[in-house]
Amino acid sequence: MEPILRTENLTIRFGGHTAVDHVNFEMPANHFKSIIGPNGAGKTTFFNLISGELKATEGEVYFKGEPLAKSSAVSRTRKGIGRSFQITNVFPNLTVLENVRLAVQSKEKIRYQLLRHFSSYSTLTEKAEQLLELVLLTGKETAIASQLSHGEKRKLEIAMLLALDTEVLLLDEPTAGMSLEEVPAILDVIRQIKNTGGKTILLIEHKMDMILDLSDSIMVLFNGRLLADGSPQEIMDNEQVQNAYLGGLYDETPIES
Repeated sequence: MEPILRTENLTIRFGGHTAVDHVNFEMPANHFKSIIGPNGAGKTTFFNLISGELKATEGEVYFKGEPLAKSSAVSRTRKGIGRSFQITNVFPNLTVLENVRLAVQSKEKIRYQLLRHFSSYSTLTEKAEQLLELVLLTGKETAIASQLSHGEKRKLEIAMLLALDTEVLLLDEPTAGMSLEEVPAILDVIRQIKNTGGKTILLIEHKMDMILDLSDSIMVLFNGRLLADGSPQEIMDNEQVQNAYLGGLYDETPIES
């Protein structure tokens, strides 16, 4: 079966620095894969190549077998690849419900008419409310987004991403900047999305307990190269991975794809 997402020799160079170095990976549909690696390993750059924020120097990204080199970031989102960022992207002066409703509207390609009240677009509101329930923000509909806690803003951003109805979700450190008290809530949201089904999730995260709890598989990047890819237990038992994280010596030969 054709993987929903795969890369072939994906590479990007900035001057003399190779940030992502001939990475080959693939994901089946409805799979949850996490990406780990030390700081500077190329994880976010790899995300940017998949989402179209950056253009590869070499190699290709394939979505359902279709090459994406000529597709912009916006085009890739329309095809079915949605991406969140380390920094939240919400409309701070709008309410929680308005943020999600606008995202639903953009997916449905509905333009508001000047003399028509927003309440007449009941299907958009209903869909937005369902998404807010999914991300555990029920009761916050009328709150102004800027007044939310950091964790609540991350949940709102995920709701807006889900509103685009993309098949693949790229989640870049969703717990970044959160207090310890906020992390369990975002963990519950991601687990609920996974259990609901129908989504393929690629996650960058540093919290290993969270990764081990959620992931079907884990890939490890080190110095821009694919060091390992396997089940959570295989990754935990991998000596090269242990050495990379502990700063020990390791054989720089990447794994065979």
